[in-house]
Order: sequence, then structure tokens, then C-alpha cells
Amino acid sequence: MIDLLPHRPPFRFVDAVDECNPGRDVVARWRITGDETWLAGHFPARPVVPGVLQIEALAQAGAVAVLADPRYGERLPLLGGVEDVRFPAMVEPPADLRLAVTIERLGSRGGWGRAEASCDGT
Repeated sequence: MIDLLPHRPPFRFVDAVDECNPGRDVVARWRITGDETWLAGHFPARPVVPGVLQIEALAQAGAVAVLADPRYGERLPLLGGVEDVRFPAMVEPPADLRLAVTIERLGSRGGWGRAEASCDGT
């Protein structure tokens, strides 16, 4: 299902889709190995996955759910905004990030949903 995404490496952050109900919800995964080139600069002594990349990974997971719906399959998924974002813990490699997205509203101009990334249950 990740091939539904227009994103390609090195900017595709969804590695696998565990569950998907088209147009409704998705559970996906992003495996961070520690070998990613951007980690060399964020931060050299203690690599940390940037929050903005976690948001992008969630947006990509949500895009899978939207693009799996035949009504939206030909669309270009663009992130239009985020609200009420919190990062309760740092994500340090290696890590398996669980990406859970629920689509709450879909329309002709886009959609809205809720998303949560977790790592080892946090």
C-alpha cells in the first residue's frame, strides 16, 4: 500500500502499512535505523528524530488511508496544517515508530483527522 504514496526515498517515511480502512483510518510503521543521513547533524553526539519529520510521517500515513479510497486515488496529498501538537518523549534511533491516523472528515477540498505517533508504547 505504500506505493499509493507519491513520496519516494529518501523522503518516504512510511515503511509498512499494518492496517488500512480506506478513507477511514490507518496504522503504519516507520523504522528508523540510525543510518539516516539527516541524523548526522541532528545531533552528532545524540541523534534525535526531528518532530517535524514525525509529523511528516503521520501525514504520509494519513495519505495512504485517503489515497486508498477510490474517490481520492488520483489526488496529490498535501499537508495543509497541524493543530495541538505535542512531543511527550524524544525518539532516538534505532526505533520503530507506530503511526496511527483516523480520518474524521473528507471532502472535495481535503480532509481532517487525528494522528498519533508512538514508539515502544509511548
